[in-house]
Amino acid sequence: MRILLAEDDYATRKFMSGFLSQYGDCDVTVDGMEAVDAYMMALEDEEPYDLVCLDIMMPVMDGYQALAGIRKMEKAYHVPAEKQAKVIMATALNEQQNVDMAFELGCTVYSGKPIDEQKFEQALKSLGMI
Repeated sequence: MRILLAEDDYATRKFMSGFLSQYGDCDVTVDGMEAVDAYMMALEDEEPYDLVCLDIMMPVMDGYQALAGIRKMEKAYHVPAEKQAKVIMATALNEQQNVDMAFELGCTVYSGKPIDEQKFEQALKSLGMI
């Protein structure tokens, strides 16, 4: 599985990259712009990501903007729905309006922080990723 992680917090990024690496090849970015760039390069190389994990509160470009950019690219590249990346928003923003906005933009799973390993693993299982 190819995984893209976008997380600006060093401790969370280190934990998440270690956790996700047990399930596949994990590329790490520190903001939404880097995530969108990495996603575009993967599509151009015909090696798309299977899973994208996005924080919402990041510098340069936030997770909402990154998610919108990723979904827009998938449309431009005519990626069929069943081949689109599964996107997990992992964030401390747990208010309903934040959850609703993420799903409107194409989020697959919304996960609160701090990350609960068992719940996150269960989400990956429910998505058929592991």
